[in-house]
Amino acid sequence: MDLDSKTEDLGPLRAEIEHIDHALVELIAERCRIARAVGRTKHRLGEPVLDSAREAVVIRRAAAHARELAVETETVREMFWLLIRLSRQVQLEEADGKR
Repeated sequence: MDLDSKTEDLGPLRAEIEHIDHALVELIAERCRIARAVGRTKHRLGEPVLDSAREAVVIRRAAAHARELAVETETVREMFWLLIRLSRQVQLEEADGKR
């Protein structure tokens, strides 16, 4: 198989992945927007940013959904821990008045 035919085969697939990557970043931005609102509400109510019980629920739910879709669950858990860390960060920024 020559280089041109490899590009023809891979090009459309890579374009689909780029489209999905773009959508993922938009969803992460939306999650951050909502996390900021959560941070403002927690601050107003005098609640701490860290909610370990809630975080555990989010991780378990994501892992269960990954399992249903036959996606490697440990990687999904790691990704969701990163999302939670980002959410905590924006909530803390909101509570500190940095936004």
